[in-house]
Amino acid sequence: MDSAPEFSDFEVLSTLGYGARSTIYAVCEKRTGQLYALKRVLRRSAEDDRFLEQATQEYEISSQFDHPVLRKSHRLIRKRKLLTVTELHLLMDLVDGTSIDSDRPGSLRSLLDVSCAVARGLSAMHKLGFVHADIKPNNILITSDNGCKIIDFGQSCAIGTVKTRIQGTPDYIAPEQVALGPLTPATDIFNFGATLYWCVTDRHVPTVIPRRRQGVAAVASQALIAPHELNPRIPLALSKLIIECVENRPSKRPASMDDVLSRLEFVLSLNAAVRLDEAIGVNTAKDEATENAEADTVT
Repeated sequence: MDSAPEFSDFEVLSTLGYGARSTIYAVCEKRTGQLYALKRVLRRSAEDDRFLEQATQEYEISSQFDHPVLRKSHRLIRKRKLLTVTELHLLMDLVDGTSIDSDRPGSLRSLLDVSCAVARGLSAMHKLGFVHADIKPNNILITSDNGCKIIDFGQSCAIGTVKTRIQGTPDYIAPEQVALGPLTPATDIFNFGATLYWCVTDRHVPTVIPRRRQGVAAVASQALIAPHELNPRIPLALSKLIIECVENRPSKRPASMDDVLSRLEFVLSLNAAVRLDEAIGVNTAKDEATENAEADTVT
């Protein structure tokens, strides 16, 4: 973790977080007074070039956004020594919010409101030709004005991209990401479904990245306990949607994020006003097999 640096054009207000070879700061542009989040990516050796490339791709994708749910990037600043880029500064929207990983929506209505907003944002991203590829609770923020923001486009890519190494987050990663298959909107649908599964059950979909790369461990969706069986307050229509989203085969998932949104809006129209946190602890004790499966998961 690097100490807060001094930037000639920006005043550092606080440190927001850390990533691989990067630190994110809240900054104020001295000339305009505009507030931003600034991601600083450092190159310490040639092995770090991929982090510079990743930040560049993040900018190229997220600078195209014009949707209130998608965090937009505004500028990419390259710092060089001689002809070599030694660091990048990515200027992004500064978001005042809390991730649902640390502050899960407490009622079904609030969860559905957030879910519909995320679905709209991802649908807009898909229409631009990109997938997020790392939707998870930590990348969904509830803002101070009760809005919603999707953040962290570091793994985002064009639809149809085949990556050369496994990228994703255990517990939310789709089978095709582990298998190094093409990434499509169905990949985001799986990640989103796994996120919803955790939100309503306090359990994770058993996605496994093999520790020794000895084959690909796929999600046994047919053996997955339906959310409404773990949490009886969950409407059957929502439970069924979540299970369909985390199907092993992309072709078995909902056809598009617009389809997911339509079904979420239907559940929302039922106006089932219950509090999820009253039922989160129901039947969530892990059995030995589940604990053993989780022990094999690596980041």
